[in-house]
Parts: sequence; structure tokens; C-alpha cells
Amino acid sequence: MRSEGAKMYRDLVKAVKKHIGKEDSKTHFLQFVSSEFRKNRNVSDPVALQHRIKLARDYTYLLNGVHHHKDLLFSYNIAVDRSDEVKRTLGKSAASVGLQLPEVYQS
Repeated sequence: MRSEGAKMYRDLVKAVKKHIGKEDSKTHFLQFVSSEFRKNRNVSDPVALQHRIKLARDYTYLLNGVHHHKDLLFSYNIAVDRSDEVKRTLGKSAASVGLQLPEVYQS
């Protein structure tokens, strides 16, 4: 049961870092996740513990699902501002061959 909680914690932190970000302005998301897991690490009731693990799993799925849905919308070109996506793609393409984007494309 504890190892399942540790795995969910790692998965949730990974999803938060990937989809929300690691910037200084967004550290409160990671701090909240960490504090909730620390606060509930000594829960002895197996039903309550299982419920908390399920909440963490559901939130991880939500984060991953929302961003996967957004990526699908981008790929289908459905009324979504694609300028950030285009900049990111161009930046990755340029970086893969050791170049940088001109100032025109820099944000």
C-alpha cells in the first residue's frame, strides 16, 4: 500500500512538472502536492489511504488527459491559437541541428 502511494506521488509530481511547469511562479503547485502527501503519510485507515491514492491517480490522469486533449486540438487545427506551438516546434527543429531561431521568432 505504501509503495503504491510512493509511485502515485512520483507520477503526480512528474505530471505537474511536465504539464504545469517548474518555473518559480508555479512552485506552489508542487508545494501543495508535497504537503498533502506529507500530511497524509501516517494515515492508518486503509480505506482512507486508498481513497487518497485514488484522488492522486485521478488528478494525474486529469492533468495528462487535459494536455493530451489540447495536443489533439492543435493537431486537428481546431480554432486554437497555435503560435506558441509553432514557436516550440521551430525551436526544437533549430536546436536539433545546433541553430537558434532568429529574433523574429523569439518571444
